[in-house]
Amino acid sequence: MPDMIQRGIFLFLLLSFHFRLFAQIKKENYLVLEKALGPESFFNGHLTGFMLYDLDSQHVEFEKNSQIRILPASTTKLFTLFASLVILQDSTQTLRYVSAGDTLKIWGAGDPTWKYKEFAQPDFQRIIGNHTIIQFSDANQVSPAFGYGWQWDDYYYDYSAERSSLPIYGNLIQVKKIGNRPDVSPAFFKNQVFTTSKPFKELERDFHSNRFYFNPSTFLGREQFIPFLNTPDVFVQLAEAETGKKWIYKPEPLPVDHKHWRGSLLSPILKEMMLESDNFLAEQLLFMVSDRLFQTLDTERAIEYMLKTYLFDLPDQPKWVDGSGLSRHNLFTPRSMVTLFEKLYRLLPEAELNEYLAIGGKTGTLKNSFQAAQPYIFAKTGSMSNNYSLVGLIKTKSGKNYAFAFMNTNFPYPASTVRKEVEKVMVMVRDGF
Repeated sequence: MPDMIQRGIFLFLLLSFHFRLFAQIKKENYLVLEKALGPESFFNGHLTGFMLYDLDSQHVEFEKNSQIRILPASTTKLFTLFASLVILQDSTQTLRYVSAGDTLKIWGAGDPTWKYKEFAQPDFQRIIGNHTIIQFSDANQVSPAFGYGWQWDDYYYDYSAERSSLPIYGNLIQVKKIGNRPDVSPAFFKNQVFTTSKPFKELERDFHSNRFYFNPSTFLGREQFIPFLNTPDVFVQLAEAETGKKWIYKPEPLPVDHKHWRGSLLSPILKEMMLESDNFLAEQLLFMVSDRLFQTLDTERAIEYMLKTYLFDLPDQPKWVDGSGLSRHNLFTPRSMVTLFEKLYRLLPEAELNEYLAIGGKTGTLKNSFQAAQPYIFAKTGSMSNNYSLVGLIKTKSGKNYAFAFMNTNFPYPASTVRKEVEKVMVMVRDGF
């Protein structure tokens, strides 16, 4: 019996030593991060929020200012991704329609793929059939072309294309430099290009119209895409050229008795939205979410629904106003971002989730950063003037999976400077946790 007691005491002491050693290692890790983000660190010069969360034990390993709301920029697209997956599931919303003799009445449902990038195209001819006239209505679109809090002077940049119920060409013209002049497509816009003596380096659009100007002496032709003003008149002319049918615009309300067409596979759109941080796709995805839920295109209503249902349990109520993160009115806390990411992590198999995330040193917006022989960062970036955030999954050398949100705002230097410092901290996490 004494031998058994001695063996028990020895085992107890051994386990106690093990747990003390484990706790000491955890404390050392904590202190490393505390120093890296503390008063004498680079991050003390601006507002930083950080959270590191063990996805297996569901335990917060480290946090700093995780309760403070920070402008998320394009990490907002994680919320759009989640809404799209749970509401749209596997396919787009494309059209709602009614057949009336030789006329097909249609209401766009937000599908962004028509003549945009390399997406599989909706088979409009199958829906049009023998109809000779297409009557188009956008009366179901509640949200305006531009989002709440977007910067007005972004209107001529490709990342700020207009939202619409049935986009075509991504609501962009394409620009190619031929000699010292721009060549634009679609052809509809060719006679809308004019010269100017102003020192424009690119083709620039008039704010109020589809008149485009360039200076042959200073034209560089680096901007390959420019948004056009998507008026109903412009849209029906573009649609006629693509379909060979007569289109007319008549903003009738959507009748109760109508048919519904879901035209495209959703996953390629989600991947492009996430990996390339495509703002236009993000906005159209929320339009489609709204159409599926309410048969109207109302971003505000779709967001309100998601926050009251699938996202009611976020630690902090976010201020979420658009799909892309272009708005400076968006405000999320790091711990709400981590909670949202955990929802995605539980919703999808890890391999599938990683297809929607940029991989450090490999794909998307992280292709040229976080490089390592073994990829360890799978995340969404978000950056705009004075803001840089990174939210996603980090795989450590010990084999652990952690969700994290690293959000920075109000800094006076380039986002690339902050990104490099963020990378140093994430290497510490990779190697030490």
